[in-house]
Amino acid sequence: MVEEGYFFTRRRWEEHRKGLAGKDGAGEELPVGVEAWADGEPGWDGHEYLPQGTVGAVVLDRFGDLCVATSTGGLTNKLPGRIGDTPTLGAGFWTEEWTDKTTSKSMAYTSPLAPSRIVQAPIDRMIPGLRESWLGSCLPFVSPQPERQDAIPWAPEPVFEKLQLSDRPLPKRRGIAISGTGNGDTFLRLSACRTTGAICRFSSPSPSLQSSLSRMTGPEGELQKSAGDRWDRTGEGEGGMIGIEFVDGRGKIAMDFNCGGMFRAWVDDDGVDRCMVFREEYC
Repeated sequence: MVEEGYFFTRRRWEEHRKGLAGKDGAGEELPVGVEAWADGEPGWDGHEYLPQGTVGAVVLDRFGDLCVATSTGGLTNKLPGRIGDTPTLGAGFWTEEWTDKTTSKSMAYTSPLAPSRIVQAPIDRMIPGLRESWLGSCLPFVSPQPERQDAIPWAPEPVFEKLQLSDRPLPKRRGIAISGTGNGDTFLRLSACRTTGAICRFSSPSPSLQSSLSRMTGPEGELQKSAGDRWDRTGEGEGGMIGIEFVDGRGKIAMDFNCGGMFRAWVDDDGVDRCMVFREEYC
């Protein structure tokens, strides 16, 4: 319907050439219908940072609901037939919530009366002679009855008398939201974000999201281990994650990465906007 040149953008062409640097095809010609750049025209010089990559967000609202969104920058010069990677459910993003049962001290009540014992009603406490002479003509069912040996004097006692503490499991709502960035093939192979959530949910004792996330994407984590001897050579195994954990009515920020840096921003507990690229704090 249109010529190839219709889809051409100079920025994408420079990214393509950067990806081919040092490979066959580095001097690839422009598509048909696209004019070459004039001398001095701006382009990628091989040194200036080229912005591209994943954009992810995790959000916790005032009601304790979590959500996550992830968009990938893709892979320049990917092999034909390669499927999109990071924004795949379970691999590049994940959110879930569940109920934990925690042991907590709670109140328990017991009755002071054993089932086999009986309580005398006020009518049974009357002097037997007076009871039958006064009430016998009016209430035929009142007649002399043998005293029960296990009867106890009637008294207005509370239904529940004894108070004690006991261990009872109480439900606790918990949730996580995770967004990942990095080498998509590694994230797909490990189902990285879903696996991180499973570590947090099913391990015993249950670790925090920060601990689970570092186990997956921190230095010497599962992402890095999955690359084997290809680590630090092809980009395989590199990546990072951001996340929010909701527990005990509060949100907790979690983040980690195993590469040189990861652009990230968040709002802390004091409502202050913060952003970082590397591990160290800076002004």
